[in-house]
Amino acid sequence: MKVIVKAGESNNKNSKENDQKLAIDEEGNLSPYNPETDMTAQEKALKVQEDIPRNLRQVQRVLEERVGLHKSFDLVLREMVYGTKRVGLFYCNGFAKDTVLTDIITRLSYADKKAVEHHTVEAFMENLIPHIQVKSYKKMSEIVGQVLMGGTALFIEGETTAIAIDVKSYPARNTEEPDLERVVRGSRDGFVETLLINVTLVRRRIRDERFKLEIMQIGKRTKTDVCVAYINDIADADLVQAIKDKVKAVEIDGLPLGEKQLEEAIVNKGWNPYPMVRYSERPDVVSAHLLEGHVCIFVDTSPSVMIMPTTFFHHVQHAEEYRQTPFIGTYLRWVRFGGIMASLFLLPVWFLMVIDPSLKPVGLEFLGPQKEGTLPLLVQFLLADIGIDLMRMAAIHTPAPLATAMGLVAAILIGDIAVKTGLFINEVILYLALASIGMFATPSYELGLANRITRLLLLIVVSIFQVPGLIIGSTVWLLLLATRRSFNAPYMWPLIPFNAKSFFAILVRRPILAGKTRPSLTKPIDGTRQPK
Repeated sequence: MKVIVKAGESNNKNSKENDQKLAIDEEGNLSPYNPETDMTAQEKALKVQEDIPRNLRQVQRVLEERVGLHKSFDLVLREMVYGTKRVGLFYCNGFAKDTVLTDIITRLSYADKKAVEHHTVEAFMENLIPHIQVKSYKKMSEIVGQVLMGGTALFIEGETTAIAIDVKSYPARNTEEPDLERVVRGSRDGFVETLLINVTLVRRRIRDERFKLEIMQIGKRTKTDVCVAYINDIADADLVQAIKDKVKAVEIDGLPLGEKQLEEAIVNKGWNPYPMVRYSERPDVVSAHLLEGHVCIFVDTSPSVMIMPTTFFHHVQHAEEYRQTPFIGTYLRWVRFGGIMASLFLLPVWFLMVIDPSLKPVGLEFLGPQKEGTLPLLVQFLLADIGIDLMRMAAIHTPAPLATAMGLVAAILIGDIAVKTGLFINEVILYLALASIGMFATPSYELGLANRITRLLLLIVVSIFQVPGLIIGSTVWLLLLATRRSFNAPYMWPLIPFNAKSFFAILVRRPILAGKTRPSLTKPIDGTRQPK
């Protein structure tokens, strides 16, 4: 092992004679440091492999070492002669679009000797390869990376430059309406697992030349494509740069789970159950947020798009409200708000009135349980809540033809028999069902699950401290949310800090033309919605 030291500093800043680096070997001898001769054998091998060999046999050997050519059955190196030049087409069989690649090969077969004799690489790129996206590379890692992304590499005998041809065809399902964000009226297209299709769905809706899509690769091994989308003259430049810096700073071996792993890497929320970003599978929802100044992140292989920054109230709005008239949209929004509040506070408030009957309002004495159960009420709530989670997970994993039978078993056999045997009382099943309906009415699936955890904690503190427990528990819950921030945006905005105009826009679904300005949350550069 050698240690590199500096021989000395020169008094003359323009002279570098004394700034020579010396290498101290293991025996303590000094010698001039030469980066080429002092490289290890492994470093030299890597440097050699970065250069594209001139000989196709050497190219084949390098590909066998780097990517396992002739070991991985889907990697193909097809050698042919065009004019007088021997070339090798290297591609992944599952990604190659065979019809387009066949057309390219057909065109190359007509090349004569004069066409490729001089400036061979330029001749192939400019005259012979009939494709819309062609680029040259001088490093083996770059050209291999293009092939593993789905492209086709063209190696030319005697040249140290390879050509990448974008003739990939990813396996993809058809666009269809997402299950979690269905609407009665509206578009039926949703995001799929292919990045190019997803950004095209948004590009179709925003035909603005200032709409930017910046792509980068994350993951040492997966090299997953991540795209940051924003509108240049609307989105805050500091916000865009902060998000790009966060994404680029992620050091991980891969993102096989797509956007969820990326969220955990760039949003440091610890054990906070509440979602700090909003997910959407609808291109119209993503487009609407882009026009408000938000930044969206697309991750290849993921059908969901992250929207940032996000507040609590972004998770309680649904596209259906904007597909109806303002009056009906406001009504639907208030019904949804009522369901969300019921999923949080219905059970704790009823439980509190059972513990202290004096808290019941006049005329509502019938709300109490008609009979006592064999188990304490808190235990019944916990068991029933966990049972609903089990049934929800069972419904997800149950094959579609058996889903109806599973529902009958859960509703009739388990629920009815549990009440008749005295394990649960009727009121527990009733109020828990109402709370569960409110949870499923929550537009954001992640917010619904977080609210369920909050409800369980409120039940526990109510059983221990009664009225002070409900008040203190609700206050702590609100304070915890108020202190959260999503990319420097207050999570409870516009309630905390209070913004009257924006808060009114949340309570009431205003007509489209009534919204003259964009929300101040995102600090938009162009804050005017309606063109002058």
